[in-house]
Amino acid sequence: MAVLDYLATHRTHPTADEIYAALAPQIPTLSKTTVYNTLALLVQQGAVTQLTIDPREARFDGDTTLHGHFYCEECGTLYDIPFSALPELPALPEGYALRETQLYYRGLCAACRCDTSRRPSERKTITVTQ
Repeated sequence: MAVLDYLATHRTHPTADEIYAALAPQIPTLSKTTVYNTLALLVQQGAVTQLTIDPREARFDGDTTLHGHFYCEECGTLYDIPFSALPELPALPEGYALRETQLYYRGLCAACRCDTSRRPSERKTITVTQ
């Protein structure tokens, strides 16, 4: 339950490796395999959402309420985008059954959009917590 507790208290959309790095000092017997297997089980049970918006790695979200995500392609920050109802989606062909919908936006966050002091090649990719 440590993985689920971590996701509930750290709303940063962490990767499996970030979760492992945070928990390993308190749980010396913890392995990366255990973290990955636990995340897979939590995703399967619907307790956690796996996000594939980051092209480098999967992120995980312990908040399963209705919301979308914005990924800044410059700094790598992943933001929650709240909305009260799912936007109208195209109808599925007859016989299809929808299991999951994820709403992703990609672009530049306000901070990166306004940062003209550096050339793109000099900017660092970082993950910032909200």
